[in-house]
Amino acid sequence: MPVIIVEGPVLDDLDKKRELSRKLTDAAAAAYGFPKNSFLVLIKENADENIAFAGELMSNGD
Repeated sequence: MPVIIVEGPVLDDLDKKRELSRKLTDAAAAAYGFPKNSFLVLIKENADENIAFAGELMSNGD
């Protein structure tokens, strides 16, 4: 079973998560030629206080 992992900021809107999962699955199924039910999508969310860019935290409360 192919696994698609997306790691990024917190996405609070459940409908946007559904859309993201659907679009990723559709694209992977088209690319691989596998049925959609072959894919597992994992969304790993990271809060801003756990992300740093260029040595600086992304959160405003640092």
